[in-house]
Amino acid sequence: MRVVIQRSKKASVTVEDKVTGAIDYGYVLLVGLTHTDTLEDVQYVAKKVAEIRLWEDEEGKMNKSIIEHGGDILSVSQFTLYGDTRKGRRPSFIDAARPEVALPLWEAFNEELRKFGLKVETGIFGAMMDVSLVNDGPVTVIVESKSK
Repeated sequence: MRVVIQRSKKASVTVEDKVTGAIDYGYVLLVGLTHTDTLEDVQYVAKKVAEIRLWEDEEGKMNKSIIEHGGDILSVSQFTLYGDTRKGRRPSFIDAARPEVALPLWEAFNEELRKFGLKVETGIFGAMMDVSLVNDGPVTVIVESKSK
């Protein structure tokens, strides 16, 4: 499992001219799943996302998690995170999980985040989405499941 965290001041996802998810500030998560991912990977990454310290404390150091700082999450499924670009000019997506595997894991990931008391908005799995965000910082990090 691979998640790109982008700290954001404002973000939204639009599908067919309809906003399906929006946050004022927090994290935009681009979530990629591979065919070997399990519920254990989902739980590990959700805990890491909830507890990673990407917000400044009173001294200006990144010492606060989103739980401590406050903020919401916009979670967007993104199979292209497992695009392999090593050969040729067209990425291979063979490592990305098939929808029947990825969708339940993505939904479980969002539920795990909610267990930390976080508000989680989402895009629509498998849809063509327009993602709009104002990066804060910019701060962008990648979290992967520990077995990868």
